Amino acid sequence: MSKKILLSVGVILVILIIGFFWMSSRNRSMSPAGTTSFTDGDLTITVNYSRPSVRGRVIFGPEGSGALLPYGKYWRLGANEPTSIEFSQDVTFAGKPVPKGKYRMYAFPGEKEFAIVLNSEISAWGYAEPDYSKDVVKVSVPVVTTDSPTEQLTIEAGKSDELFVLIKWDNISISIPVTR
Repeated sequence: MSKKILLSVGVILVILIIGFFWMSSRNRSMSPAGTTSFTDGDLTITVNYSRPSVRGRVIFGPEGSGALLPYGKYWRLGANEPTSIEFSQDVTFAGKPVPKGKYRMYAFPGEKEFAIVLNSEISAWGYAEPDYSKDVVKVSVPVVTTDSPTEQLTIEAGKSDELFVLIKWDNISISIPVTR
């Protein structure tokens, strides 16, 4: 009888392990990894994030509206691992000084503006909120409503008149100015 119990426990463990790895790879395929990097002179900005898709869902809206990301609530700016941003030298991020280094970047969406936060705690996985005492900078950035929606979350770094980090998803666009 004990052999049957051990065999049953073994089969259950194998099924659980296979299920865990299947779910993990499924989540990553639905929100694949994204990276953007931009170099201007001796400054490089690199962002690593996961790219969820709209897939017919309501993305932003008031709490209670059924929105995936209610206004005023923590958003990790992607899926899976926290979004990270790295600066190769000291910068100002929407007018606030940020020392060179790698940071966790997250947001609190709003109808008219997003609060974008850089935090020194970068290692985590999943939805876990950061240790807010490790916030380095918090800025408010206006939301621009777009005419053509972006299906998959896209974060870009680039330069037009000035350096910027651009976040686009669904029908919103947020541009964060970066200067040296």
